[in-house]
Amino acid sequence: MSLSGLDLNLVLSLRALLEERNVTRAGQRVGLSQPAMSAALARLRRHFDDDLLARVGKQYELTALGRALLDRTSTACDLLERVFSSRADFAPGSEEHEFTLLTSDYALAVFGAELARTVHAEAPGVRLRFQRTPIDVTEDTAPLLSTADGLLMPRGIIGGFPAVDLFTDRWAFLVAETNDEVGDQLTMDDLARLPWVIYQRAYDAPAARQLSMLGVDPRVEISVDSFQALPFLVAGTRRIALVQQRLAELLRGVAAVRLMEPPYGAVPLQEALWWHPVHTHDAAHIWLRETAARVGAELAASEPGRIATVAPRQRARAWHPKPG
Repeated sequence: MSLSGLDLNLVLSLRALLEERNVTRAGQRVGLSQPAMSAALARLRRHFDDDLLARVGKQYELTALGRALLDRTSTACDLLERVFSSRADFAPGSEEHEFTLLTSDYALAVFGAELARTVHAEAPGVRLRFQRTPIDVTEDTAPLLSTADGLLMPRGIIGGFPAVDLFTDRWAFLVAETNDEVGDQLTMDDLARLPWVIYQRAYDAPAARQLSMLGVDPRVEISVDSFQALPFLVAGTRRIALVQQRLAELLRGVAAVRLMEPPYGAVPLQEALWWHPVHTHDAAHIWLRETAARVGAELAASEPGRIATVAPRQRARAWHPKPG
């Protein structure tokens, strides 16, 4: 279907109608009278050959197609706004601009804070909005990227979109200081025997896939949507957790845990900034990417070293592991 025969103003009307489910309120939202919005609805119904809004009692409800169009229309409007707000040039020292970055709490702590400090120093009128990466990022990557300026995520989880590498990290394990079931070195038997705390969809990550290839099937006891919560869910228990070494070092001392080397050659983590192709030639976005790459290079210069072996804390009385 050619877009040349379509009135793109109908996209705004469609979004308002689907979200408001009321002709009058939808018209007020986009600045159209009630008769004009009714006419727009009629045109949309002819185009889609569907009622979109069906009267049920005194209210309107979305048809099956209307429900399918709801998210797509919202994404299309966000993308159109980004297309028509693109700039041919960008002066960071004097611009007023906002960038939205999707991120985990890991990337926010390790990289986002450094990026924010650099942006504040070089572009005081630029605002950064960090939002939590949705759990379904791998299923709806394109629509998600179209509504943001970038996604902070390691390589090996998504693909097919432009990206710039930022920094590398190493994987490590967290074990409670009181867990004397684990000696000075973690073993493969420990990984198979002890209960785990994992970050939401750990099995999407190359590190977790590597464990599966090694024959380790983690006995997951807790799943949590926060890397920074892992130390607290390990402390004082028999649990173990796989965590990024840079984050663990930032959190050193916040919980009674030991940081331990994996008992196998864990694949490294390569953090990257991903974006939708619509942003590729936008001047403001080019500046954002270049700044992010520079901050990432500064982080990469401080490569995490191997973890020093630390013996379990000695206690005055015996510790008896308890479930949970």
